[in-house]
Amino acid sequence: MIRKIVNIDQDKCDGCGLCVPSCAEGAIRIVDGKAQISADNLCDGLGACLGDCPRNAITIIERDADEFDEEAVEKHLQAQGMTPKPQAHGHGHGHGLGHGHGAGHGHGAGHGHGHGGGCPGSRMQSFAPAPAQAAGSPAAGAVQSQLAQWPVQLHLVPVTAPYFKDAELLITADCVPFAYGNYHQDFLAGKAVVVGCPKLDDNNAYLNKLTELFKVSGIKGITVLRMEVPCCGGIVMAARQALAASGMEIPFREVTISIRGEIVER
Repeated sequence: MIRKIVNIDQDKCDGCGLCVPSCAEGAIRIVDGKAQISADNLCDGLGACLGDCPRNAITIIERDADEFDEEAVEKHLQAQGMTPKPQAHGHGHGHGLGHGHGAGHGHGAGHGHGHGGGCPGSRMQSFAPAPAQAAGSPAAGAVQSQLAQWPVQLHLVPVTAPYFKDAELLITADCVPFAYGNYHQDFLAGKAVVVGCPKLDDNNAYLNKLTELFKVSGIKGITVLRMEVPCCGGIVMAARQALAASGMEIPFREVTISIRGEIVER
């Protein structure tokens, strides 16, 4: 049947993943570093994901496509351990899967920058780290977070995020902050950060995402934090290959952390 359906321009898509949580039907996934529709019958064609794409890669088109199938959506969500969301506003299908894409841009304290709509857990934000506590205060001695952005997962960060502009970039294997106790003060402070696991994730997707990030972000330095285990070398390889593929000249540093939390190589 000819109907409206989401179309994702693969040339424009940078695989940031912001559209994934905004699709209540779970119809969008990241494949080889690009967002794709899993199946036509999972897409209602309403485009709740449009406003979350920083590259304007998503449009609504009319083409021959399988009819939207509410039962298929429910089975698809259940297979992913998800449940259909309560309907936020009517949209003609009556399948009760709300998109909730009227969320505001404000983020409270700090100076947030974000995309309205979609999952709050992946909405882009930048903010000032918490100030250090004064000596003698009740919280004196508490470790303060040095995180100044959101999200941090490499699949989810938009390469055009303002917090990457002229920043020192910290690429962190996701086990490092657990092993190295002073991660925030020694490494994260003053840097933009992306996090990933080369063993569990698609390293080719990391390569593609980092290549684009290095090309367009204007970052001025790269530090890769990895664990000493062999599989963790994949994130270093992806970063080095991405830097070469980008054609950029950016200072690069690799730091290895032991499973006992010691710096074993700088």
